[in-house]
Amino acid sequence: MSVLAFSSPIATVGGTMPVLLMFSGPSAPGIYLLVTAFLLVFAVGLVTMSKHMKNPGGFYSFVTAGFGKPAGLGAAFLALFGYLFIGFFAPSFFAVTVQNFVSNTLHGPEIPWYWYALILILLTTILAYRRIDLSAKVLTVIMILEVALIVTFDVYAFVSGTGSEHSFVFDMPWITDPSLGLALLFAVGNFFGFEATVVYREEVRNPNKTIPRATYLAVVGIGLFYALAAWAYVVYIGRSDVRDQATTNTVSLFNDSMVALTGKIVADVGVVLLITSVLACMLSVQNISARYAFALANDRALPRVFAYAHPKHKSPSVAALAVGVVWCGATFTFAILGTDPERLYAIASGSGTFAVLLVMLLASAAVLAYFRKNKSHFRESGWKTVVAPIITVLFLGFVTYMAIVNYPELIAGSNTLTIVFMTFTFALFFAGFIYAFVLRSKRPSIYQRLGRQNMERELES
Repeated sequence: MSVLAFSSPIATVGGTMPVLLMFSGPSAPGIYLLVTAFLLVFAVGLVTMSKHMKNPGGFYSFVTAGFGKPAGLGAAFLALFGYLFIGFFAPSFFAVTVQNFVSNTLHGPEIPWYWYALILILLTTILAYRRIDLSAKVLTVIMILEVALIVTFDVYAFVSGTGSEHSFVFDMPWITDPSLGLALLFAVGNFFGFEATVVYREEVRNPNKTIPRATYLAVVGIGLFYALAAWAYVVYIGRSDVRDQATTNTVSLFNDSMVALTGKIVADVGVVLLITSVLACMLSVQNISARYAFALANDRALPRVFAYAHPKHKSPSVAALAVGVVWCGATFTFAILGTDPERLYAIASGSGTFAVLLVMLLASAAVLAYFRKNKSHFRESGWKTVVAPIITVLFLGFVTYMAIVNYPELIAGSNTLTIVFMTFTFALFFAGFIYAFVLRSKRPSIYQRLGRQNMERELES
């Protein structure tokens, strides 16, 4: 349940899933099933390697174990950048959702979207600075309500459908499908967080059985849940219309569908849940980003000022403020440029997901490298240490290639911006990689610190 909460169910179904439908149309359910199958294979190598790691953590920790500290530092830089961008999808999506709710439901004034975005950033920054996490019980209740609402949407969609095309048929993706790379990219992004199960290896009984089961259950649960919701969209709107409607009505697709299917009262409850879901999701990402920056600064890979822990709140306060400042600056920049917020949240989410996808690709290759280096020390089957990692590398490599090919479509067809973004993203990894070698040569004591931090222990001390 906690892994599903990390992915923020209603924010996914109401926010990123319409973007996926925009790129995939009626093949969206099939894409979720395809990604589920391959990520199950990915999980095989991941949980097997975690058994032999002292402190398994995020994907970058697997990169460090498999390829060494230089690659690990490059992956950490990529992950930090990725989560910053993934988090930045929330302000623009939140802004448009609240703007529509205030104007259309509450009949309030029309306020520019960026003011709502800045208010959200200010709120989450204050919460992150003071280390105020939403109560686990409150989050659990909210998530149960979200899941119940989405299941309600699924049931009504399957029962109602639209017009003469009320059909339960959906398409399976094919390599020649337009925008396949972007559809796969967004689908993979909906699974982020499933790797968190391996972090709790030391806290469960019989981890060699419990952790694999929990990880596989998380992947299958997420995949089937979202595949069913995507299928509901296709059944309700119709195979021939779903792509067009997702393109022209991306932000409001879920809410408009709920109004038509269940009535305005239930739909308004859904909007409120969507707003709280985006808030919780953004706070979670801000905390993750701040802790990445805090850990890197503690290792001296970033300026030490970001390693400051608030003496009272025990939070990475400077890092949390820095994340908020970056998001505020980005909001001002895109507002001045006149960027459509409905397009902005798709760009931010897709760009951040691409960076984390690269870290996943590195992690899958690291599993293969790790067991190749240590094959004489571990008795594991070839399926777990060779075949599964190779399959995963090929799949994630294909998704990465297709995402690069289709990326201009995400940013409205600009090849120049695509080149700039891709160059910057890959340069981040190589910057971390090269910087680690510089530290090994010039500052060996700092080099030895890389990747060693226990963030919570450092915050408490």
